Amino acid sequence: MSATQQKNRATRRNRRVLAVAAGLATVGALVAAMPAGASATPGAAAGEGRGDWRHKMRTVDVQLLSFNDFHGNLEPPAGSAGTVSEKQPDGTVKAIPAGGVEYLATSLRTARKGHPYSITAAAGDLVGGSPLLSGLFHDEPSIEALNKIDLDVTSVGNHEFDEGAAELARLQNGGCHPVEGCFEKGKKFKGADFPYLAANVTKEKTGKPILKPYTVWEKKGVKIGFIGVTLEGTPDIVNANGIKGLKFHDEIETINKYAKELDRKGVKSIVALLHEGGSPASTSYNYDCDSPGAGDGISGPIVDIAKGVTPKVDALVTGHTHQAYVCSIPDPSGKPRMVTSASSYGKLFTDTTLTYDRRTKDIVRTSVKSANRIVSRDQAKAADMTSLIERWSKLAGPIASRPQGWISADINGRGSTAPEKPLGDLIADAQLQGLAPADKGGAQLALMNPGGIRSDLVYKASGGEGDGVVTYGESFTVQPFTNMMNVVDLTGAQLITALQQQVSGPNEASPKILQVSQGFTYTLDLTKTGAARVVVDSVKLNGAAIDPGKTYRVAMNEFLAGGGDGFAVLKEHKNKLVGASDLDVFNAYLAANSTAAKPITPPAANRITVIQ
Repeated sequence: MSATQQKNRATRRNRRVLAVAAGLATVGALVAAMPAGASATPGAAAGEGRGDWRHKMRTVDVQLLSFNDFHGNLEPPAGSAGTVSEKQPDGTVKAIPAGGVEYLATSLRTARKGHPYSITAAAGDLVGGSPLLSGLFHDEPSIEALNKIDLDVTSVGNHEFDEGAAELARLQNGGCHPVEGCFEKGKKFKGADFPYLAANVTKEKTGKPILKPYTVWEKKGVKIGFIGVTLEGTPDIVNANGIKGLKFHDEIETINKYAKELDRKGVKSIVALLHEGGSPASTSYNYDCDSPGAGDGISGPIVDIAKGVTPKVDALVTGHTHQAYVCSIPDPSGKPRMVTSASSYGKLFTDTTLTYDRRTKDIVRTSVKSANRIVSRDQAKAADMTSLIERWSKLAGPIASRPQGWISADINGRGSTAPEKPLGDLIADAQLQGLAPADKGGAQLALMNPGGIRSDLVYKASGGEGDGVVTYGESFTVQPFTNMMNVVDLTGAQLITALQQQVSGPNEASPKILQVSQGFTYTLDLTKTGAARVVVDSVKLNGAAIDPGKTYRVAMNEFLAGGGDGFAVLKEHKNKLVGASDLDVFNAYLAANSTAAKPITPPAANRITVIQ
């Protein structure tokens, strides 16, 4: 090789080295310029032309923060309803106080830091069944708070229909209440900044959804579609008057329909917000649903729904059961897919990472990560939420602080996991006493639906009251629906059928045990299945066996009298008399049966004998 050839070869080698160095410098500059959460994938690895660096920013991590079943709990929930269970390393379980919108706002704002692509979504029941601070004002305070915490989207839940479709539309679009007007002088309610989605709720006359079926979140070319549905069985668990003229459709069919529509529009990344859920094998929020040996880590309606929803949907945010879980459930193709729920009342939120592929416009399912986080009360309160609570509390104060009665200790309702709840017994007794007089209906017994008990009665003083005092605000929080009481005729056979419907048909998988008044007793054998769980010969009223052919006068709220919660036989009643509201009856009982010197003690909860 000549000296000239050697010189030319050296020159070409130096040029190659310089070119590689320049290329590496370019890559470094690209990586440095990338937003947090983005990752570079060489184009050649994706089948692109060698040297094509246009796809270096191939994926980006999108943060999805979600929660469900807030139910207007602006203030920290009281008693056991305001704690979450945390499994400790040694296997024990610790109860941790959690919740309150001041802490939820702080938690979400802290979680978003360092995440330029962040979405906050919810899965329904954000309002309805709310404590007095929100419920007294038809949940305008909660919508205002959710606007301030930058909620991006939510599905409807069954409780969004508590006051009917017209009121739901007002919460979305704004305007003062049609009966009570504007609650603050000179201020008109603006409505929700975020869209409520109701894909499977249509008007019977037009067949069209009452609200938007889906929405698309978009930022810098990243697009994620959200489809929102409530459970198809909503008509069974809400007051019939609130849903007149509406139809509720199958969850799977609806989600699949709109996922296909989004896909046609080029939206490949899709999340379903579904107000239906399941029950995990453990009540601890940090239970590993997918751990080896966990088996079926979750059961309930959400399992079959998740298995039927099209693979086009990348994740499901769920609710309704007030449970905490993060589980992988296979889609119809057998591919694992994340399904989450964040308990209730703002005690938890779910933090999910969705890795978005810019080339395919889809979520990289194998990279999805998710975990529930506690909304702890040992962090700073959000100042704007504190101001909001103080403002609405001032308006509610004269009503909320009125004493109604006295108790000697906590009386658990929502926080009790037993079939028969002490507060359920107390409410049923109040209904019987209030409606037993002949001119009030002549009730011989009372039945109370467990889902209508929204909280516990807590002995410890709060808000400046004395220990043991039950205020109007507390009793309202327990029974916020203002259901009118009914007294009806039922035969003994119908009564027994009602007890059997607690544990059979739609209630077999998740029994809804009616709370009963004093003197009404029976045995529930949970070692059996279906209707056989009710020991018919044990059903008695004041010690006498229920006569199937005899007619009894039974007190219950209008929700139950309409067949709510799957109690179809209760709709077959006769000779209905409409009484006062359940809340008025309860408060009257507290006033008549307690004093500071002689408070009400927690009922023994010994009316239903349970065999397990």
